Amino acid sequence: MKDFNWANPYPSTRTPLFARNVVATSHPLAAQAGLRMMLKGGNAIDAAIAAAATITLVEPVSCGIGGDCFAILWDGQKLHGLNASGCAPAAWNVEYFKRKYGVGADGLAQRPMRGWDTVTVPGVVSGWAALHERFGKLPFDVLFEPAIEIAQRGFIVPPVVAGKWAKAAEELKDQPGFAQAFMPQGRAPRIGENFRFPDVVDTLKRIAQTRGRDMYEGDLAEKMVAFSREGGGALTMDDLRNYQPEWVDLISKDYHGYTVNQIPPNGQGIAALIALGIAERFDLRNYPVGSIESQHIQIEAMKLAFADLYRYVSDSRSMTLTPEQMLDDNYLDSRAKLIRLDKAGFHAAGRPPAGGTIYLSAADESGMMISFIQSNYMGFGSGVVVPGTGISMQNRGVGFSMDPASPNVVEGGKRPFHTIIPGFLSKDGQPVMGFGVMGGDMQPQGHMQTLVRMIDYDQQPQAACCAPRWKVNRDFTLDIETTMTRDVVDGLHALGHKFHSVDDPYMDFGAGQFVWRLSASDPDAGYVAASDGRRDGQAVGF
Repeated sequence: MKDFNWANPYPSTRTPLFARNVVATSHPLAAQAGLRMMLKGGNAIDAAIAAAATITLVEPVSCGIGGDCFAILWDGQKLHGLNASGCAPAAWNVEYFKRKYGVGADGLAQRPMRGWDTVTVPGVVSGWAALHERFGKLPFDVLFEPAIEIAQRGFIVPPVVAGKWAKAAEELKDQPGFAQAFMPQGRAPRIGENFRFPDVVDTLKRIAQTRGRDMYEGDLAEKMVAFSREGGGALTMDDLRNYQPEWVDLISKDYHGYTVNQIPPNGQGIAALIALGIAERFDLRNYPVGSIESQHIQIEAMKLAFADLYRYVSDSRSMTLTPEQMLDDNYLDSRAKLIRLDKAGFHAAGRPPAGGTIYLSAADESGMMISFIQSNYMGFGSGVVVPGTGISMQNRGVGFSMDPASPNVVEGGKRPFHTIIPGFLSKDGQPVMGFGVMGGDMQPQGHMQTLVRMIDYDQQPQAACCAPRWKVNRDFTLDIETTMTRDVVDGLHALGHKFHSVDDPYMDFGAGQFVWRLSASDPDAGYVAASDGRRDGQAVGF
């Protein structure tokens, strides 16, 4: 058992949960939906699917039935990885976007940020079905009972969801189907109002009865394609029918006696592994938790990781480098040498040797554990909602590059660079923790910051959740959470870091869920779970 310091030095109303069966999500109703499945005799996978289906309703500002998902799970014997991210419509390529949107000042094709020409094939439903087929225990249709009940009766909108809904509504109100679905009174629902979503009832029933196939070759698929055609989109029945999720081998990196496991590219989990691999060379335990020195080293490691991430990562089938090359120890040694302890840097990509999101975690008393994440991207995603279905479509197409020289260049049937990443911690081949931190490119940064606090500084999961965070932006400036102490902020500024504080914890600093197994050898010892106060969620269990 990890010898945590069980104190929490940060302002928080939350305490860690201890139980033998747990579900932690960013919305209480979703967590309780998962718990209901466990009380029916289901396992952690059943709980995760029920929670995931429910959260598409109660947190539509982050995910939907038209989104993607990834998962890492421990089945009692080994780890498995699932990539259920969708592909570009077959018609997409650089010329497609040039014809429709022209060329920018940089000479590259333009592309929209919302609407049909950002919509990739939705993978999340196929991911639910794939997880259940291999590891589920209860009948598939039973898992949708909580979500269907909520769709019929409605749910009372909580503060964080209401805030993000209001911010998104003004931008998205003119997208096809959005106002009809998400602005029933001509505005976003307010805190405490009951929001009903009757259009999605039949959709959920069809998914439940067909094990998800209706989304890819049935009535729901036909409605999506017809609405796409009407709106000038490229999605076809062949795009949907030909899509399949993929079981993948995980990538990993050892860190101070633990192994951090991630889904391989097209996701950005490799950035967390690169950053941890670089930071380990400085042994952060030599510096106090939260100190200027510790934060500086982590920030610089993250900058180096992002430089390589944005240069090399794409659909694994089109990458010019392998994850193994990017994680090579000698290469990480060379990258670590670029960090100066007395000065912030601006780092370019290296040359390795040749060769809007929700996160949830669930674990049960049999020892089965799952780390699961799903998203529509940029909050509501594309803003497109298929009439009569409640299916809000993702805008993952924004993750493609329009540069023909990039390994991530847009191409039909290809997966875009993806931000959502589930994480899983193991030790000596045994499971330790399912974890994740939502929030765009904050995710690998949140992975590193929370893991460092738990592994190097023995902070318990809820304290690691509550600690103030920083965020490296694409231009290497920093956002600093307003709860970070003034001496640390001043110290980072003195080292040359350029930053500004943004008091918006929902959008900018992520939100995590953590389920830590208390004994490697005895599942009956149970788990400790934490849920981030930056969202409306909770950890529940029995």
